[in-house]
Order: sequence, then structure tokens, then C-alpha cells
Amino acid sequence: MTGFDAQVELGRTGLKVGRLGISSSFGTPSVAIEEAFDRGCNYFTWGSFLRSRSSEMAAAIRRIVRAGRRDQLVLAMVTYAHSALLTEFFLKKGLKSAGLEYVDVLLLGYFPRRPPRRVIDGALELQRKHLVRFIGLTSHNRKLFRQLRADGMYDLFHVRYNAVHRGAETETFPYMTGERRPGVVSFTATSWQQLLKKSKMPAGQTPPTAADCYRFVLSHPSVDACMVGARSREQMRENLGVLDTGPMNAEELERMRTIGDHIHRS
Repeated sequence: MTGFDAQVELGRTGLKVGRLGISSSFGTPSVAIEEAFDRGCNYFTWGSFLRSRSSEMAAAIRRIVRAGRRDQLVLAMVTYAHSALLTEFFLKKGLKSAGLEYVDVLLLGYFPRRPPRRVIDGALELQRKHLVRFIGLTSHNRKLFRQLRADGMYDLFHVRYNAVHRGAETETFPYMTGERRPGVVSFTATSWQQLLKKSKMPAGQTPPTAADCYRFVLSHPSVDACMVGARSREQMRENLGVLDTGPMNAEELERMRTIGDHIHRS
């Protein structure tokens, strides 16, 4: 079995990204982030409300930029402010701390329904100021993405998808096709670690590994990248092994669905 492609095109953005995305939320050591970057995992998400555990990613970004590799990095700044003024404030603060002039993606999150016009106008203004290149949105409301796709202003979406919550297969992914399709990034691949717990398993099943969960997500052709969590260099290396293992076969996919269905019923 062959591995996953090293990088794919992130929808209509045209950006080339690795199949595994790296989040600042887990406090991943900077050396582990840089090791993943060297393997082609260049899609980083960074919270705009900067916390101490984001400093490791900031350090990795600064070293990547100093090495002259900014053009290989795809950085998404996540804003939960739902306020144009606060979003711009924290965006500029983040840019300064990382030594950057712009981010590739402004990721609006989390929205259970269509964002108010003031939020959209604020994002477009940041785009006009060349502080962001593309605009994305993250939500748990799978049906919302179909509506927003019709709006035509969003370049990518972060979608909840895992073996437990597979509704995106019918409610979201079929509408993310064709010309000018938005990029699709999956999050919560382990279903908030439910898939990793022995106590959650059906009789006779052992828990999947985190790597199994990432492989399941990336085996779906609609998913461009899957966000991963790693709290150590060792965990990151285990995650990177997914790139070599490649997509699941039919038997492996069925096992994951069986476990996911059991947890969902529970």
C-alpha cells in the first residue's frame, strides 16, 4: 500500500498543504512542529487569543521565516472574537509576535449559523489591507457549509469529521466539489479522544490509535487535510507515520465505522 501524497491543493486557494495540519492548541514542542514542517506538514492553525502554549508555535514560525521558508508555510489565524475590532487587534498582535506581515488564512470560528455582516465586512477589510490572503470558517453545523458555499466568499472550511460523527459524508462533502470548491480541513479526528478509550469499545474490539483515526479521516477523498494533536515529539512522530501508511482498506474502514456507530449509540 502506498502512502498519502506529500501535499495536496487546498481547494480554490491553490495553496499546497501537507495532509496533516498542526494546531497551536496542544502546546506541541517547536522542534516537533519543525520536524513535521520538514515532512511537508506546512498547514498551521494559531489561535488569535494568544496563550502561553502558543509560544512554541511562534518560535517554530520565527525559525521557519528566518530560514527563508515563509513561502512554504500556510498559516491560518483563528479568531473567536466575532468582533472586527478585536479580530484586527489580536491578528496584528500575533503577526508581531511571530515576525510576520500577513497570514494566509483568517479562520472565523466557531459559528453555528451564518456570521453577521459586521464580521464578514471586517474579514474582507483585513483582506483589503493585505493582512490576510484567504477567508475560512469553522463550525460544528454541517448543514451550514452548504449554505456558505453558495455565498461564494469562503475559501476553505474546517469541518468536524470522524468515525463517530460521519454526517459530513452526506450533509457537507457532496457540496464541496466542482470548480472553485472550498478547501476542506477536518478536525476532532479522535472525537475528543472517545475513539481512543477502551471503555468506549464494543465487545471484542480494541481501541484505534490516534494514527488510525487520522488515516480514517484522510481516506475520504473530500478531505484535504486533517488537524492533529501532539503534546510531544514522540507523539508527533507517531502521527507522521500516517503519511507513509496511507489510506485504509475496506476492512479497516468498516472496523472504524463499527466502533464509531457503537460510540454514537452510547
